[in-house]
Amino acid sequence: MTSKELPSSGMPPVSIGPSQSSILVLVGGASTFKLCHGVLLHSMPRTAMSGTLWIVKTTLPGEMNEAEVGMWCQSIIESNLAACVEFRRVNSVFRWEGETQNALEWDIQMKTSESSKNGLISKIKSEHSYDVPQIVWWSVESTKEYYDWVQG
Repeated sequence: MTSKELPSSGMPPVSIGPSQSSILVLVGGASTFKLCHGVLLHSMPRTAMSGTLWIVKTTLPGEMNEAEVGMWCQSIIESNLAACVEFRRVNSVFRWEGETQNALEWDIQMKTSESSKNGLISKIKSEHSYDVPQIVWWSVESTKEYYDWVQG
C-alpha cells in the first residue's frame, strides 16, 4: 500500500480502470489517498445473494475418449450435483514432481448450487484418477431465471 498526496490540480494521482486490480481509498482528510494494489473486488461482500451460483472446475486425463468423458459428466448430472457440465480438450503445462509437464486433458466446468457444491467436490475427489486433481470453485452471479434453473 502506498500513500499518495493529491497533486495541485486536485485530481487523483493515478487512473484506476475497471480491468485493474487497484483502488484509491480516501484516508482521513480530503487530500490523502492510499493506493491499494491486488484488490479482488469480486470477493467483497454482496448484498443480494439470491442470484449467486457456484462454478466448480476440474480436469480429466486426456487419455479418456469423448464418450468416456461424456459418461462421467452425465453421472454428475444424474446425481443431481450440477445443473450443467461443459467439457473441452485443453493442453495443460504444469509442474509435477519437480519437472515441467505438458499433457492433453479434458477441462470440465460445472454449474451448481450452494447446497450441492460440497457433494460435487466430494464426488470428484472420490472418483478422480489423479493423485492431486484440480478442484477449484468460485461463486458467480446470474440472472434470477438461470439461478432458479440451477437450483432445480
